[in-house]
Amino acid sequence: MTLSDRRGLNGHADTQALLGDRVIVVARSGAWVKVVVPEQPTPLDARGYPGWMPAVQLTAVRPVASTWVVTVVVRTTYLRTDNASATPVTEISFGTRLPRVGVTGGWVRVATPTGRVLRLAASAVVVRAPGAAALPRTGSDVVRAAQMFNGLPYLWAGRSGFGFDCSGLTSLVLRAHGVIAPRDADAQAVKGTKVSTSALRPGDLLFYATRGYVHHVSIYAGGGRMVQSPNTGSSVQTIAMSTPSYARELVGARRFI
Repeated sequence: MTLSDRRGLNGHADTQALLGDRVIVVARSGAWVKVVVPEQPTPLDARGYPGWMPAVQLTAVRPVASTWVVTVVVRTTYLRTDNASATPVTEISFGTRLPRVGVTGGWVRVATPTGRVLRLAASAVVVRAPGAAALPRTGSDVVRAAQMFNGLPYLWAGRSGFGFDCSGLTSLVLRAHGVIAPRDADAQAVKGTKVSTSALRPGDLLFYATRGYVHHVSIYAGGGRMVQSPNTGSSVQTIAMSTPSYARELVGARRFI
């Protein structure tokens, strides 16, 4: 995706859902459906984050008899055909969760939402019981996961290993560590536990406001530094909290882990 493509999304996209994420259809209009995403909480709708998407991108839930969930823990990886050639089929993001149906050598076999069985490299995933956090629930692990995306170009409404906006980064990384946080920065700013900016721990979220409106969030990385995905044209970065353009707008911190 070019920078021009990324700029074209500004103001026109709301969020991203990953392959396998559950959504609820609440309205239809031609080839489009309005959905809510339950795992992306928001004050906009108690059922989940709302938005429109092409109906062709959805499929009805197909129950799979599996007691294990496979979660991608690298930026992106490929789903591959379930045979000796292991041909790449589609690239998927960090945080994507699919049911495990088997193991073959260095591969984990998973079921996609359509019921097709494909393979993922075992080195790119973790396997956990349903409901268990994919990654350790510590602030330092949150920072480590966020910093894996350093250098990844910003994407308006992004919430995946293909690009993040500020709160997309914080919410998806927290989800991988077992915490469901609101989708947007202003909603995140009133959840979790309020902490003083003089008593921060790695993994705490930092919030920034202009004229009383919270417009940005970052992750405290320790040592006076923070991880963020700031704006179109920039990339995920780890910088000093004291950077003037951010220090003057810092209004508070919240702890989710």
